[in-house]
Amino acid sequence: MTNLRRTPLYSSYGTLPGVRCIDFGGWELPVQFSGIQKEHEAVRQHAGLFDVSHMGEFLVEGKEAQAFLQQVTTNDVSQLEPGQAQYSLLCYPDGGVVDDLLVYCKGPERYMLVVNASNIDKDWDWLMRHAPASVHLENVSDAIALLALQGPEAARIMAAVTDTDITNLASFRFRENVQLFGVKALVSRTGYTGEDGFEMYIPAAEAAAVWEGLLRAGESYGLIPAGLGARDTLRFEARLPLYGQELSATISPLEAGLGFFVKLGKGDFIGREALQRQKEQGIPRKLIGLELLDRGIPRAHYPVFAEGQQIGEVTTGTQSPTLKRNLGLALVDSRFSTLSTPLEVEIRGKRLRAEVVAAPFYKRSH
Repeated sequence: MTNLRRTPLYSSYGTLPGVRCIDFGGWELPVQFSGIQKEHEAVRQHAGLFDVSHMGEFLVEGKEAQAFLQQVTTNDVSQLEPGQAQYSLLCYPDGGVVDDLLVYCKGPERYMLVVNASNIDKDWDWLMRHAPASVHLENVSDAIALLALQGPEAARIMAAVTDTDITNLASFRFRENVQLFGVKALVSRTGYTGEDGFEMYIPAAEAAAVWEGLLRAGESYGLIPAGLGARDTLRFEARLPLYGQELSATISPLEAGLGFFVKLGKGDFIGREALQRQKEQGIPRKLIGLELLDRGIPRAHYPVFAEGQQIGEVTTGTQSPTLKRNLGLALVDSRFSTLSTPLEVEIRGKRLRAEVVAAPFYKRSH
């Protein structure tokens, strides 16, 4: 692989015997370290550590920062307190999705946005196009490394490596200047696996010390490094959307089942009119869970049929590592979204029996 970008942590794992790296949107990233199944199970049962430093971070500051974010995001930024994060979306005027993101409130006039790696340039251009002169935006993506510690043992591991009490953080809360192996980090109780966990934003030049320190400290708790393969199967089981599959410029948040994060009552924002109209007239497509009844595995873009006609397609599918069932998420005509509706999925020219099932497929026990 040539001309691919590498994260600040590549030197810590790039030459490990079991690691397999792939081209992921122009980045050379680990798809697995010891095997997707093993890493998936480690996160569900113990803990896994992910390098997600390819994600993008933007600072948004100024007296009009909140008003600006209210205008460009679907969620209600005014509800955030300092130290609180929020899942949200950027939408086009027609209701399609520019990107999904996290909004961190660092202060009354200071926010940080965390965006998908493949959309950094597009998101930056979109925000700059709509930002008033009174709002200062800074792209700090290259200066920040991002580690995700996920799994039921995550809190115990964090308690063992820092004197700062962050294990009492509520979900989507964060603390700045947490000392981790001599490095100051922003630590939030967030993640993308369906498990408890923490994400750590660290100066890029100091990230290796935290990565290596966490793996040493977490070894006795069953912590192992995990790659993009397990990250995808974990988020899929928890029905967490992936941009480009469950979300896109042609898929609205309402179609993706993310209406909770679209606050139509907060006032005007980009895409509000289209989303309001879609809600009033009826959402034309819905994201469903499906299970194959015949032998086969649903994959992204496989056509889905009902009553002899194509009604949509699979967005993500696999054999669930946790449940050992052949499951998929699919965007289909809303008329066929009721539980137990009989469906067919076309695989290599053959239509296999399937049915609509409840999603998320996995929910952790608290």
